[in-house]
Amino acid sequence: MTNREIAIKLVQLVGGKSNIKSVANCMTRCRLELKDFSKARIEEIKKSEGALGVVETDGQLQVIYGPGKVNKVTEEVSKILEKNVVIGEDAVAETKGKLKQKNDTKFKNTLKRIGNIFIPLIPLFVACGLVLAVNNISGVYFGDAYKATTVAKIIGLIGNGVFSILSILVGVNAAKEFGSQMPMMGGVLGGILSSPALEKITLFGKALTPGRGGIISVIIVVVLACFIEKVCRKFVPDVLDLFITPLATLTISVLAALFILQPLGGFISDSIGLVVAQTIASNNMFVSVISGAISGALFLPLVMTGMHQALTPIHADLIANVGFTVLLPILATAGMAQVGATIAVLRKTKNERLKKIARNGLVPGFLGIGEPLIYGVTLPLGKPFLGACLGAALGGAVMAIFKVGAVAIGVSGLPLALLIANGKMGVFLLGVLISYIGGYFFTSILGFEDPVD
Repeated sequence: MTNREIAIKLVQLVGGKSNIKSVANCMTRCRLELKDFSKARIEEIKKSEGALGVVETDGQLQVIYGPGKVNKVTEEVSKILEKNVVIGEDAVAETKGKLKQKNDTKFKNTLKRIGNIFIPLIPLFVACGLVLAVNNISGVYFGDAYKATTVAKIIGLIGNGVFSILSILVGVNAAKEFGSQMPMMGGVLGGILSSPALEKITLFGKALTPGRGGIISVIIVVVLACFIEKVCRKFVPDVLDLFITPLATLTISVLAALFILQPLGGFISDSIGLVVAQTIASNNMFVSVISGAISGALFLPLVMTGMHQALTPIHADLIANVGFTVLLPILATAGMAQVGATIAVLRKTKNERLKKIARNGLVPGFLGIGEPLIYGVTLPLGKPFLGACLGAALGGAVMAIFKVGAVAIGVSGLPLALLIANGKMGVFLLGVLISYIGGYFFTSILGFEDPVD
C-alpha cells in the first residue's frame, strides 16, 4: 500500500474524518486526538499495513509507524482532513447528497410525482394482472369453450377490477400528490371524464368520447383542479370556503376538461399510441428492431435520471386502450442484461467484497429488482453498466420483433412471464435469455478495472 492508502485506511479505522479533532506526529508515532474513542477499531489498526503498534495515552490514540514513515503517513492524513477529501461512509453520504441535489429539479420532481401516483396501485396491478394471466393462459390452452364459461367471466371480472375504475383511482392519488385538501375531487373528475354520459353530449358538432386521453387526461385535469383549489383558498373567506371552493374547483375544472384539456390529453395519448404502433408494434421488422434496441438500451440511463417514472402512465394507457403494453417487456430487458453483466463481473473479479455484493444482488436481480446491481456493481465499475445497456438492446430487439406484451405492470424480471399476453411466454423467456447472454458477453468484451479490496 502507498502512504496515502495507509492514511485512508487509518482514517476509516478510527471512525472517519468526523471523529478526528487533530493529527500530529513525533519521531515514530502518528498522534490522533479523537472525539469518540469507542469508534476506533484498535485491533484492526494493529493489524493494518505499516502499523508497528498502538498506544492509548493522554487522550490520544498513537499509532507507531517508525521514523520517516510516520512523517509521510501523518502528512497524508492531514491532507485528507484539510482538503476535505471524502472516504468510506463519508464518501457514500456525500455522493448521495450530490446526486439528490443534482436530481432536485422541477422537471424531475414532477416526474417523481407522476410516479408516486401509481405506487399505491402497484399491488393491485400485480394482483389483477396475475388473475388476467390465469385467464389468458387458460384461454390459449382450452380455447373459446373456456372463454364462454361463467368461471372465465368471473375471473375476467376480477382481473379487470383495477382497470375498470383506474381513472377514479388515479384522480384521487393525483389530487393527493399535487397537494389538494379534497383528494376525492380528483376521483370525481376521473369519474366524469370516463362517464358513458359523455357520449350524449355534442360539442362543436362532435359527440364527446368517454375516457378519451385515458389517465393522461385525468392527471392534466386534476393538476388544474389543484391549482384552482389553492387560488380559491387564498381569496375565499373561511366562512364560505366549504361552499365556494369545491363548487368553483369542480365546475371550472370540468368545463376546462371538456373544452380543452381532455382533447389535449387525447392528442397526447393518441400520439403515444401512434408512435408505439409505428415503431415497436410496426410490421416493418427493421423499424421494430431499431426501436426495441434503442428503448432497451436507454432504460438504465433513464432510471439513473429518474425519468423512467414518466413511463408508468404510458404503460397503463396502453393496457387500457390495447389490452397490453409492448413497451414493458422491452424495458424489462435492462434489468435482465444487468444480471448477465453481474455474472461476468462475478467470474472475473478477485475482490471479495465485490463478489459478496454481486452474489447478494443476483437473486433480487432475477426477480426484477435491479437497484442492488445498479448501485452496487455495474454503475460503480462503469463498463459493466455499458455492457448491460448493450445487452438490453439485444433483448429489446427480440421483444419488439415478436410484439411481446404484458397485460399488467408492477413486476419485472422472470415473474413478468406470468403477465405476458397472447400466449407468448416462450418468446418472452427467449428474450430474457438473450438479455442475460448479451449483458454477459458485452461486459466480458469491455472488461473493467478490478478494484482493490
